[in-house]
Parts: sequence; structure tokens; C-alpha cells
Amino acid sequence: MAKYISVRELRKNLANVIKDTKTHYERYVVSKRGKPEAVLMSMDDYEGWLETLEIMSDKEAMEDIRQAEKEFKEGKAIDFEEVYGKKTKKRQKK
Repeated sequence: MAKYISVRELRKNLANVIKDTKTHYERYVVSKRGKPEAVLMSMDDYEGWLETLEIMSDKEAMEDIRQAEKEFKEGKAIDFEEVYGKKTKKRQKK
């Protein structure tokens, strides 16, 4: 859920707002004269949104995802052992 902040408030608290977007992944809708004008979010969050939009705009990728979800619901999923033939060994700490 986005938080709303005015341009005036943002000017006073910019450093804290940026920190909040980075550490808590908060999103801010910035308003000017009561009208929403922009959104402020962390770079990680932004890059994730761009990646999601890219995937969602790829019709072939989305069809593959839908088909995989359908097969999973039908119980057609295969587990790690079926793919690789054995379980992975846990690494021992040195």
C-alpha cells in the first residue's frame, strides 16, 4: 500500500523518505496541490517492476507461465530428484 505525501512534506523529509523506500520498500505517491503527480520507490523495487512488465508483455513467456501453472495444478510437476536423479548434499561448514 502506497503512502501519500505532498511535495512540501517531501522537501522537508526527502532523506528519510528515500531511506524508507530503500529499507522498507515503501512506495510514495507524491501530490502537488492535492493532485497525485509522481511515485517514489526504491531502485530495487523499480527494477523489479520493469522486469515484471517485460515478462508480462512477452506473449510467449506468459503462455509458458500459464501452461506451467495448469500442469502444476494437474499434478504434472516433477521434483528435483526426477530431474537430477538424486538429492543435493548439504554443504558442511568449515
